[in-house]
Amino acid sequence: MILAIETSCDETSVAVLNEATICSNVLFSQIKHHQKHGGVVPELASRLHADHIDTVLKRALDDASITLSDLTHVAVTVGPGLEGALLVGITAANALVQSLSIPLVPVNHLHGHVYAALASGDMIFPSLICLASGGHTMIIYMAGPLQFELIANTMDDACGECFDKVARMLGLPYPGGPHIERLANDGRPTIDFPHPVKHQANAFSFSGLKTAVMTKVATGDYDSADIAASAQHRIASVLAHKLQLSLQSLPVNQLILCGGVFANAYIRQYLCDALPIKNTLIPAPKLCTDNAAMIGLAAHHYIADGRAKDAYLSCHPQLGLSFPGAQ
Repeated sequence: MILAIETSCDETSVAVLNEATICSNVLFSQIKHHQKHGGVVPELASRLHADHIDTVLKRALDDASITLSDLTHVAVTVGPGLEGALLVGITAANALVQSLSIPLVPVNHLHGHVYAALASGDMIFPSLICLASGGHTMIIYMAGPLQFELIANTMDDACGECFDKVARMLGLPYPGGPHIERLANDGRPTIDFPHPVKHQANAFSFSGLKTAVMTKVATGDYDSADIAASAQHRIASVLAHKLQLSLQSLPVNQLILCGGVFANAYIRQYLCDALPIKNTLIPAPKLCTDNAAMIGLAAHHYIADGRAKDAYLSCHPQLGLSFPGAQ
C-alpha cells in the first residue's frame, strides 16, 4: 500500500495505490494563484504546497478508506522540479516514514510520466516513448522495465513551454496549452511555421517557432485562431517526424505518449494517425499532467524490481537525479 506525493511544480498531489491499483488521487491546483503572473512563481508555489499538503494528504487517505497505519511505503518526487516545491513534498514524506517506520521510495518525476501509461494498459517492450511537457521534450527507448536510453532531447525550449509563450502572445491566460487547443478549434493550420533541425534525429528545437509566432503577431495582420491552429499543428508534426525517424532505426513493439502535452486531443490523434505503429499507449488526460498517482505507479515498479532506493538514478543523466541526503 503506497502513499505517493508529488510537489514538483504547481500541483500539490497525494495518491494512494494498492500495488498498481489507484485507490485515490487528490490534487490541489495552484493555477489561479499563478495566472496573474503569467507563469509559475517558485516561491509562491512552495508556500502554497506547504499550506495545502496536509489537507490533500488527509483527503487522499479518506478517499482510499485507509489510515496511515495501513501504509507500507511512502513515495515522493525528488526531481526534476522546483527545488523549494520539491522540498515540501520530501519533508512531508520523510516525516511520514520516520513516524511510521516504513521505507521511503524516491521517484524521478519523468519516470512517473512514463509509468502513468500503465493506467491505460500493459507495457510491451521494447517501447519508444515520447515525453512532452512544459519542461521536457524527449524521445526515450525502453528495452525493458526501468531501462531508459535517451534518443532525442530538446536543444532549447520544451514544446509545452512553447504553448505557454504562444498563448501569452495571443493574450490568453496561463497555462496556455488548453486555451491554445480551444482557440485552434476555430482556426485552420494555414501558416507554415518553421521546423528547425528537421533532419537531426537526436534533437528538438522550439525557440524558432516562438520567434516565428512573435514575428507574425508583430505584423498585426493575423487571425488568432489560425495562429493557434498552425502552432499546434507544427508541434504535432515535429513530434511525429522525430518519432518516425526513431522508428526507422529501432525495433519497437509499442509507442508510449506521455506528459502534459498529450492531454491535447489534436496532438494525440495526429500522432496516432501519422505513425505506422498502431500499438500506442497514452495515459488518460488527467494522468498526463502532474499528479501523484503516476509517482505511485513508478514507485510500485521500483519496489517490484527490488530497486526502491536507486531506480530513479539508474538511467541517462537527463532521466536521473540525485538529491542531498539520498540513501
